[in-house]
Amino acid sequence: MSKSPKGVLPVLATPFTGDGAIDVPSLADEIDWVVAQKVDGVVLGMVSEVLRLSSEERDLLTEETCRAVDGRVTVTASVGAESVHTAIRHAKHAEAVGATAVMAIPPVATVCEDPELFAYYSGIFEAITIPVVVQDASGYLGRSLSIDLQAKLLSEYGERALFKPEAQPIGPRLSELRDATAGKARIYEGTGGLALVDSFKRGVAGTMPGPDICWALVALWEALEAGDEARADAINGPVSTLVSIQNSLDSFVAVQKHLLQKQGVIAHTHSRGPVGFRLDPETAREVDRRFTILSDVLAVGVG
Repeated sequence: MSKSPKGVLPVLATPFTGDGAIDVPSLADEIDWVVAQKVDGVVLGMVSEVLRLSSEERDLLTEETCRAVDGRVTVTASVGAESVHTAIRHAKHAEAVGATAVMAIPPVATVCEDPELFAYYSGIFEAITIPVVVQDASGYLGRSLSIDLQAKLLSEYGERALFKPEAQPIGPRLSELRDATAGKARIYEGTGGLALVDSFKRGVAGTMPGPDICWALVALWEALEAGDEARADAINGPVSTLVSIQNSLDSFVAVQKHLLQKQGVIAHTHSRGPVGFRLDPETAREVDRRFTILSDVLAVGVG
């Protein structure tokens, strides 16, 4: 069985060309950059705009990510879909091209009861041999996965079952899942780092922030692992202030691409429309101001 991802695992932003195609060379540049920041792995997820890609493009994104990573860190690929048939297709492809794990949101358009959701996730687990991150993307989908469902998946599939709970309130729900599984569930923090300090104390195995300030999350994770609360608090304040601007899927996408461009990682900030948020000049100035404060705390340049 593949080793489960752990540590700082940024969710990659998908670069696009002006005509809307995946910019594969820029994707490779982004991956090289985040790996240079000493992250532990990379992730393809909702903020990678996977729901705006065709099935073939999602396969291409996974394949090119695995190729660019080339075994340097772990790769967790997004495979969630509206049908278990399509989710299995993506999961099998991800395993075939070298992904370390896959991550699946529940169907977006169908409100499912626990038996249907269990069948959906079971289909993915049984189609592949690598770990599956069960993503409670309730911040985007508006409904949460039950603790009972998640505990049942862990009981059925053991260490291959990993979890990314995003239901509010984050901390208490995380602890509820941990306690319901007698501490066996491997859980990832999914608030962009906003709740990392609290989540770390509750026993998370890793964090899945954006790529734009992954260097700050690496420093924060290292401080937490070292038990250096003073340093963790010094980093956590400006991280939280910056991430708090991002309160929707498209705001995460827009801010993260803006900051990646600012740091010279990608050349363009193109996204596929329609989008629910565009970065206006005044918000961009505030993002830059908060980014500078964070950079100064860690004495990190922006070039």
